[in-house]
Amino acid sequence: MHIGVIGHTDLSEITEMLVRGELWKLVTGYQTYGLVGVSPLGPGSESWFAAAVLEHGGTLEVLGTPAGPGDALARQARAVHRLGPGTDPTAVLLGLVDELVAVWDGSPGGPLADAVARAEAQGTYVHRIWPDGSERSA
Repeated sequence: MHIGVIGHTDLSEITEMLVRGELWKLVTGYQTYGLVGVSPLGPGSESWFAAAVLEHGGTLEVLGTPAGPGDALARQARAVHRLGPGTDPTAVLLGLVDELVAVWDGSPGGPLADAVARAEAQGTYVHRIWPDGSERSA
């Protein structure tokens, strides 16, 4: 089972704790064997998801070339899918996964709303994670 992740990066500290808990609950609901997390390893939810998959015993595939904190996670990945110039990262992500995790407040417009709509249009199941009490740290 390949599960991809996308999400907001501007989350409050309380939201970080709530989202990390929900991601852990979601990931541990899957058997370890065959679990593959696919992540761009952006800051916040994308890296938290990747770490949860690895901690649970799954494997990781990275989309793009991460830098900074995501670099340590990328070294543990079984594959890195490098993107050429002009490549649509959302299309690549959706082409690699069976399900998508969206850490998203549900606001219309923007890249997260677009990615969720595209995933649903192609029949990919989307896990929406936005726990009660969550907020963005504008």
